[in-house]
Amino acid sequence: MRNFSNAWTAAPTFRAAIAAAIILVGGTAPASAAVISRSADVHAPASAVWSLIGPFCAIKDWLPPVGQCIEDGKAPPTRILVTKDGKAAFVETEAARNEAEHTYSYRFLSSPLPVSNYKSTIKVTAKGDGTSTITWSGSYIPERGKEQAASDALGGVYEAGLGEIKARFAK
Repeated sequence: MRNFSNAWTAAPTFRAAIAAAIILVGGTAPASAAVISRSADVHAPASAVWSLIGPFCAIKDWLPPVGQCIEDGKAPPTRILVTKDGKAAFVETEAARNEAEHTYSYRFLSSPLPVSNYKSTIKVTAKGDGTSTITWSGSYIPERGKEQAASDALGGVYEAGLGEIKARFAK
């Protein structure tokens, strides 16, 4: 009878093959977490940008697909975002806020997007020359098989929002 203990410690590919077999026999591996980040430079001081985007329900004013934002008035607040066509709604709760640093974080409670565990942060940083950088970043777990759809949807939302903010300060 052969002793496979030396093969286990000596051959990383053998260990990888065994691990893959265990995953296949035991079920599928969980989807990997994904991250997204977009930023835009704006020709305005951070305080001016923050006054536009900082209030939790102000998102309806700068994110083009959003037609309505309903805030519950609690602490921390929860908002319901309804698309302009009325076909989709997102329920989000604020997870953190720092007015002095012009940042807030939120997470999805429910969403029509093929993601779970979505958390995001929006931050405005002064550049010192009268301009600012807005950074919108997030992390999530895409549904298996819908990784590209999730990435495309969130990327489109981030780019649309940042584009609108940038356009507002270009006037």
